[in-house]
Amino acid sequence: MKKNIIFVVNPISGDIDKSDLLQAVQEFSAVHNFDLVVYETVGEKDVFAIQSLYNEYNPERIIVAGGDGTIKMVAEAMEKHDVIIGILPAGSANGLAVDLNLPTTLEENLEVAFLHHYIEMDMICINGKKCIHLSDIGINADLVKNYEEGEVRGLWGYALQAYTTLKDSEEPFLASITANKQTVEHTARMIVIANSQKYGTGVTINPNGSMNDGKFELIILKSLDLVLLGKIIIGNMPIDSDDIVIISTEKAIVKTDRPINFQIDGEYCGAQSELEIHILHHQMKVAIP
Repeated sequence: MKKNIIFVVNPISGDIDKSDLLQAVQEFSAVHNFDLVVYETVGEKDVFAIQSLYNEYNPERIIVAGGDGTIKMVAEAMEKHDVIIGILPAGSANGLAVDLNLPTTLEENLEVAFLHHYIEMDMICINGKKCIHLSDIGINADLVKNYEEGEVRGLWGYALQAYTTLKDSEEPFLASITANKQTVEHTARMIVIANSQKYGTGVTINPNGSMNDGKFELIILKSLDLVLLGKIIIGNMPIDSDDIVIISTEKAIVKTDRPINFQIDGEYCGAQSELEIHILHHQMKVAIP
């Protein structure tokens, strides 16, 4: 009996042409005797469309080609269903792929996505929105906002915006953090809410993070100069700095002295002055090497 696989592809993610990828997926499916159903995201009603396909074909796996945003959308669509998600990194932000140590070649990634075992991964809920990877409030969210509004894509786009962002950055903000039955106050440039260890650039921001331990980490960066932000962007960050505080917890409330820019998984979510955060344990089955 043939097994059904739904292949969800974001045709515009990362500005990459997906025709070779699609062909490779179709050939791999044929060789392994899978029945492949292809769905291209359109940006509207995708969740509903994927749920309808799931109900029609009852697939063994859903393979996703796109970045963190596409993966999260599929995870939300499949929230109530027991299905393994396989990832083919093909977006502008592939932080989750970096964290799962997915291989670099397409051939190896196809094997993992279609055939390998999986972990049950946590997600984080922040003010009712889901996060699979990393969110933050402060200067990196300023950068994400500026990047979304800018013209230049890729690493150069980030580098240009990083300079502008720091040049125009406001004073540090004061944050009150309630977690693990105590409240602390810190002056910060940025607070990262991390389910995992690394940014998409490969930089380890949260060395002790684990995606299935039922906890998330708050990483408080008290000062952030151009050098440190540069290291974060390039992927080379010293973690033993006195300027960093890490809190591991299952739930937290973060209040700031004024609205601060906020982003979830690389998507700008407006300025916020209060975040209610809790872990969603074992929310998503994802294929790993």
